Amino acid sequence: MNILPGNMRFGAGQPVKRLEDQRLLTGRGRFIDDKPEDGALWLHVLRSPHAHARIVSVDASTAANMPEIVAVYTGAALIADDIGTLPTLMLFARPDGSPMTVAPRRLLAHEFVRFAGEAVAAVVAKSRLAAQTAAEAIAVEYEVLPAVTDPLAATKPGAPIVWKEAPDNVVAAMSYGDAAAVDAAFAKATHVVSLDVVSQRLAPSAMEPRSTIAEIEKKTGRLILYVQSQTPGTTRDLLAEAVLKRPKESVRVLVGDIGGGFGQKTGLYPEDALVAYAATRLNRKVRWRADRTDEFLGGTHGRDLTSTAEMALDAKGRVLAYRVRSVGGTGAYLSGTGAIIPLVLGPFVQSGVYDLPLVHYEVKAVMTHTAPVGAYRGAGRPEGVFVVERLMDAAARQIGIDPRAIRKTNYIKPAQLPYTNPVGQVYDSGAFAHMLDRAARLSDWDGFAARKRAAKKKGLLYGRGLTSYIEWTGGRVHTEKVSLHASAEGRIILHSGTQAMGQGLQTSYSQMVAAALGIAIDSIDVVQGDTDLATGFGSVGSRSLFVGGTAVAVSASDLIAKAREKASHLLEASAGDIEYRDGWLTVVGTDKRIGLFEIASKENDGRLSVNSEGEVDGPSWPNGTHICEVEIDPETGVSRVVRYTTVDDVGVAVNPMLVTGQVHGGVAQGIGQALYEGVAYDGEGQLLTASFQDYCLPRADDIPPIEVTLDDSAPCRTNPLGAKGCGESGAIGGPPCITNGVMDALSELGIKSITTPLSPMKVWQAIQHAKATHP
Repeated sequence: MNILPGNMRFGAGQPVKRLEDQRLLTGRGRFIDDKPEDGALWLHVLRSPHAHARIVSVDASTAANMPEIVAVYTGAALIADDIGTLPTLMLFARPDGSPMTVAPRRLLAHEFVRFAGEAVAAVVAKSRLAAQTAAEAIAVEYEVLPAVTDPLAATKPGAPIVWKEAPDNVVAAMSYGDAAAVDAAFAKATHVVSLDVVSQRLAPSAMEPRSTIAEIEKKTGRLILYVQSQTPGTTRDLLAEAVLKRPKESVRVLVGDIGGGFGQKTGLYPEDALVAYAATRLNRKVRWRADRTDEFLGGTHGRDLTSTAEMALDAKGRVLAYRVRSVGGTGAYLSGTGAIIPLVLGPFVQSGVYDLPLVHYEVKAVMTHTAPVGAYRGAGRPEGVFVVERLMDAAARQIGIDPRAIRKTNYIKPAQLPYTNPVGQVYDSGAFAHMLDRAARLSDWDGFAARKRAAKKKGLLYGRGLTSYIEWTGGRVHTEKVSLHASAEGRIILHSGTQAMGQGLQTSYSQMVAAALGIAIDSIDVVQGDTDLATGFGSVGSRSLFVGGTAVAVSASDLIAKAREKASHLLEASAGDIEYRDGWLTVVGTDKRIGLFEIASKENDGRLSVNSEGEVDGPSWPNGTHICEVEIDPETGVSRVVRYTTVDDVGVAVNPMLVTGQVHGGVAQGIGQALYEGVAYDGEGQLLTASFQDYCLPRADDIPPIEVTLDDSAPCRTNPLGAKGCGESGAIGGPPCITNGVMDALSELGIKSITTPLSPMKVWQAIQHAKATHP
């Protein structure tokens, strides 16, 4: 961890309004689809109508001869041109110990299609309409094969096979803990609680669909790719080295504004690479834009984890052992994180904020004939926390104790920190009981009974949900590089490899630099999304502020140090006698001084520059308590969240206003997961939720007032800012909190569990069944 001057607070705690908003809200955003046509060709992708089929033949001759058509590409043509596949990390083993195996992800399907919506051919034309029209003239003969879309069914003997080298459809498997010790603990437990828990498949729904433009720079011959990517550097490297097989220096990736990322825009997609390939083949500018159905069919999905979870407890509610068996769907192909999410990231937090003495987790990553599963806000951590928090509430109800009491009995105590959890992850800080107590007070816990009575008078069921969550952040890459420049024109320019996509990084980075250098915040330019200026790991895993921000803090310190050295020569004094303050460098005890920007003007290029690297000691562990109240109309099954209170530990918040906004957004997505959203395929592998007419998102009037309180009583110890990630916390605490609230309301009818989403139909049917069973 970098050691920084102790007096630099880097603007922490200041609710600066977002600098980005004036531009974004007045239509001056720099989105890809805003770029002028400039004679660009349009690419359109023909997608498979079948979930599983052998490609017998592809006849593109009619399409190729249609008006305005410039080129038609097939999978066979790309193989002949030695175009590579999208790589994945082969980190794990199958249950028998053999190496993990998955089907290669080609830009266009060859020989087989493995999910409905897989790209089979691409048409390049002078207009988008012409490309779409010609695609319909491509004749593809398919031999339709059986498909499987349910990960549990995919593991059964005789299930249709996704990839021949994995006849059981298991990509890889992991186990954690001591199975024999857990079995022994269960055998002597006073209470055993069991639940089947599902985190259903979700479709990330950014405001801006994916879009790509590629062109060849005339002067240099370099490929320029304009793309929506949370990881521009990785996108460049994969495209250049793995797919196009050319030096990465010959590719420049540019990312402007992104209308929402949520993890879905983390990696390189086949469509991105196809646009780049077409541009290099044709030496023309080529563009592509997804429509909403493209996003549902061809974009990665999230979640898709099914678990059977059990807790063994003593008479007082102390957990003796915890056992979870999970199957995570990966889809037909593996995204960059497709196996890591269920096999690693979920288990990282599956024990939650609890001191659980014995655990045993078994997890399988399983292929199905569906779109690939990838990162989606939280990526594995919502699934892991959902399991333990649902069980905590179920155990409290079964034993007959307060849901707060069972949590306090099992919380990790402050004296145990730093704490190593059952899978070897080290929590550096936290005050979990304090967070619960504070949230209970702020939510008016004691007033719940009166509100429940009032709801009952209206004929409504009323429940309360509680969740204590913890979140792992950092993306397993604990360094980030930036460059910082003071210019002769009086500007400070920051180049960072992290990527803005709505978090407010321009604001938080600017206020950090402004506070460190003592200059006006409107004198700072934050430049991201240009691989010629900065490459880093990018923005995933809520790492931008606490890792990227650490690099920003280091760069400010480095710039001051370099300015002092320069000033010592110009002012003929020892560098140790030079004091920096508010843009001026002064010889201590004299009136001799020089301005930072004047020093920059004396540099060869009119800039005083530093290249810096920030490093943190490990991940950060944001955590907190969410409490909600839910009312249910038993006549319609409609559930509505009416109160929502959070106390969130994000360490030291650089900008509390931005953090509060992140929590709001995450909770809104959590409400969507708990009550509304769910990707559905039919038995033949057809996507039934391919538009917003079929896939239900929460609307503004479905979101209650969300009272967010930030608690900085346990700052992070792994980075000099004391900050913890915050971008995904709401989506981790939200789903189990709301689900626990609904189940609490339904518990008076004897209903113990319903799988999410808790749609009106599911809830109504459960109520009717309960009334019929126990009239």
